[in-house]
Amino acid sequence: MTNTGERAARVREVRRRLVRDGPPRTRNQEGDFETVTVPERHCDQLRDLLIAEEAETVVEVGLAYASSALAIGEALATVDRPDPRHIIIDPFQEREFSNAGWDLVCSAGLQTIATLIATPSSLALPQLLTEGFVADAAFVDGSHRFHEVFVDLYFLRKVVRPGGLVVIDDDWWPSVHTAVRYYERNLGWTVIPDAFPGEPAGVGPKGNHGARCKAYRLPDTPSEPSFEDFRAF
Repeated sequence: MTNTGERAARVREVRRRLVRDGPPRTRNQEGDFETVTVPERHCDQLRDLLIAEEAETVVEVGLAYASSALAIGEALATVDRPDPRHIIIDPFQEREFSNAGWDLVCSAGLQTIATLIATPSSLALPQLLTEGFVADAAFVDGSHRFHEVFVDLYFLRKVVRPGGLVVIDDDWWPSVHTAVRYYERNLGWTVIPDAFPGEPAGVGPKGNHGARCKAYRLPDTPSEPSFEDFRAF
């Protein structure tokens, strides 16, 4: 097996162990891992989407128990581009999760390509923009408050390259869905309809079953629409 194959296999093994045994530690809330983590099937679909994209650089908002981070790491290891980078933003990783997610990332050998930024995304993303950081794709699973999701997406449209991907978790929450709807209606973000095929995974707010993850393609040519052309969302 090649080094690339070995790296991807190591990540897959950590992912399997996480699904089978759960994280090494959790917050003191019953069923917290099952509630917070992205379902395995969606993680597989996220991985496959990034592989098809041949992504080299990904920014992720929210780490928690690292299920999505490991899927992203597996994709980067599989694609094996010259300079893979995975920027993870999570100000609560140590305080709330006792670094359970980051320890899993390291146990998979991904610390060589992954960087954890322990500051709020509203501060971390503009700093990345200032530094000239450019990503092929982003995965957003941080705060679910409307105004904070909206700010994340505002900066990600400048951080992610033209034609790149922004993947949203928990789109079934009205606050998240409404925030991303603005960018779809006014800035030309287009849904990738077959990114997460199959029946919805899990149960959303108020017990409703619905689409959890959505993937969007950013326009090849970014533009700033006139305020006079505003479309209600």
